[in-house]
Amino acid sequence: MGHTLGIRQAQKQKTRQALLDAALELLEEQSLSSLGLREVTRAVGVAPTAFYRHFHSTADLGVALVEEALGSLHPMIGDTVSAAGDSGERIGRAVELIARHVETHPAHVRFIARERHGGVQPVRQAISDQLSRFAEEVRGELAKHPESRGWSDDDLLMLAGLYVDQMLMTASLYLEALEASEEERGRVARVAARRMRLIAIGRRNWLG
Repeated sequence: MGHTLGIRQAQKQKTRQALLDAALELLEEQSLSSLGLREVTRAVGVAPTAFYRHFHSTADLGVALVEEALGSLHPMIGDTVSAAGDSGERIGRAVELIARHVETHPAHVRFIARERHGGVQPVRQAISDQLSRFAEEVRGELAKHPESRGWSDDDLLMLAGLYVDQMLMTASLYLEALEASEEERGRVARVAARRMRLIAIGRRNWLG
């Protein structure tokens, strides 16, 4: 009995992932608000009723895609901010992280960029919640830096938000440059690093 349940659970998870993958591919050409569940189930080859065994609605599926797109980044961003080295080295690692993520998961990045201000409220809220969580995590790591001595929690959260917003902007720029020349991608990296350094300079002088 346990073996049978295990097989069923694995098959259920496989179907759920197939629905997510199919939706993500379809969303390359349209927004979530225009996506129909029949399109998704047709792409997977299952009956429309099977969709509801995994998701309540396309909005629910969209929230799951947000978790898939951003959830795995939390430990990586925390490690980047907390790693040893000066501000310049941490900025370099952050830019490299963003570039690798965009190159590896362009469809996920495109989905977040489009739906962050899209027409599906639960998905907008899920993205906002994830970004707020990033900011809180970055704030916690920034608080450990010697440069943060004397900073209030509110100011550290503001600073963290600036870094998170800049990371999102950098991801969008890398996305646009995916098919561009190596020279153009290098320019994106240099601009991103300079912008983050500008934030770091402001940080050093904020309490002055």
